[in-house]
Amino acid sequence: MSRGGRGGFIGLCPFLASLALYLQFARRATSTGMTHRIEPRPTPMDIALGEAERAAVRGEVPVGAVIVAPDGAVLAMAGNRTRERNDPTAHAEMLVIREACRKVGSERIGGHDLYVTLEPCPMCAAAISFARIRRLYFAAADPKSGGVLHGSRVFAQSTCHHVPETYDGIGAEASAALLKRFFSARRI
Repeated sequence: MSRGGRGGFIGLCPFLASLALYLQFARRATSTGMTHRIEPRPTPMDIALGEAERAAVRGEVPVGAVIVAPDGAVLAMAGNRTRERNDPTAHAEMLVIREACRKVGSERIGGHDLYVTLEPCPMCAAAISFARIRRLYFAAADPKSGGVLHGSRVFAQSTCHHVPETYDGIGAEASAALLKRFFSARRI
């Protein structure tokens, strides 16, 4: 490496200058009692739960979904919109799969991950398989209408062309509580 005029490495000068400014600010912030909290980034399941909460506000069954691209970027997010659109297929999973496919420009989005707040129904599980989703993460199980661990168990069928890696129970308590509050309010 070549040396700069003052004995430092040329490539390190901008880095060292930035580091010195940062350390100077950090010392000043600490001595004045000024602190900065770094908030953790929301997880894809946190985003899906937010979509589920917004769906509940719209009077929809509170289910939210998020598709994450292979680079970790959120590609699509949605909550149920079946009532709003008068469309029985407007489940959160279907909406995000459609949007992700549109953005990618293909009917298959292999390498992408789906996060959803409730176990997908058979229709959504079939769409997940057709779209070649790499991993499925879901929060709450759905013994009544689920199609992954319960009911038709779409991915366990010999006719299923693609089976995603499946992880359940992530954020299950928050999702189950939201669903319970939603349906309790409807029964009164």
